[in-house]
Amino acid sequence: MSYNKFALSVSGFLAAALILSSCSGSGDIADKAPDYSDKNNWAFWNSDESKPADVFIVCPTVDMGRNGNMNGDMYSQSYRNSFVGALNMELGIYSGEASIYAPFYRQASFPVYSMNEEEGEPYLQLAYSDVKDAFIYYSENCDETRPLILAGYSQGADMVIRLMSELFDESRYSDRLAAAYAIGWRLTEEQTENYPWLRPAQGETDTGVIIMYSTEAEHVSSSPIVGADIHTYSINPLNWKTDGTYADKSLNPGACFVDRSGKITSEIPAFTGAYIDEKRGTLKVPDVSESDYPAKLFDEGVFHLYDFKFFYRSLQKNVSKRLDAFIAEQEADSAA
Repeated sequence: MSYNKFALSVSGFLAAALILSSCSGSGDIADKAPDYSDKNNWAFWNSDESKPADVFIVCPTVDMGRNGNMNGDMYSQSYRNSFVGALNMELGIYSGEASIYAPFYRQASFPVYSMNEEEGEPYLQLAYSDVKDAFIYYSENCDETRPLILAGYSQGADMVIRLMSELFDESRYSDRLAAAYAIGWRLTEEQTENYPWLRPAQGETDTGVIIMYSTEAEHVSSSPIVGADIHTYSINPLNWKTDGTYADKSLNPGACFVDRSGKITSEIPAFTGAYIDEKRGTLKVPDVSESDYPAKLFDEGVFHLYDFKFFYRSLQKNVSKRLDAFIAEQEADSAA
């Protein structure tokens, strides 16, 4: 099994990495495990009890591995700048409702995704070990009664699924999970059979579930994220259905294109409609011009680079609705 089949390929992650330029460090990165009690090892530690929830968010790939490194040097200032910039692009989806917690971590650099599984997995495991350590530190040092949102895009979504697979069979974590937004990734039937607590979202306000989709043009039959022989669970971020029901673009409250500071530079209401390809499980967007929104180093029509941007306002609204539903459930349970 190769990563070209079951994980993002080099071309896939290069396009994701084009969100920002990246830098790599020197030395033995594997020997420089972070101490998460040092808040300098957090891109964001925004404890704010005025917000109703916390979000633990994992950054997408920003490290290109230009120096031959397979994991990012999280102690490099240029790497950290790129890391924060990438997070800023998506934080607005969550920050209205939640305090932001985002660890720096030694993410797998883009060349890892050209390797087969045996070669590449140690570097992904190194990245995951940091994410896990950071999450455990956060959990043990913050108010464990607050609702939790997990969030990640691309490699960040991969890390969220890994974290849930290992830890979220434990009620101390799962009981406070409002939802997990793992955008631009995949979740297969095999995974849900092996880890039955991984539950794909089925509607607009179910809780403790995974919200996931991967965006592509109607003609696409395979991508680095979802190969031709893979079916992924996903949900339509416009009508919140999991079947092929078409959602007209009038249901799209706004695509947002965001710069590295987090500023929305362009917003387009009714940008595109969408429907789920019932064979592949991917999200088809019939109203998007491939020339206006080029796939960069993906094959044409693979819109991974825009996964959260095309549906920014819809995701933002859903975070609020889903969190309200979770809090209402908690209050009902307390009153019973």
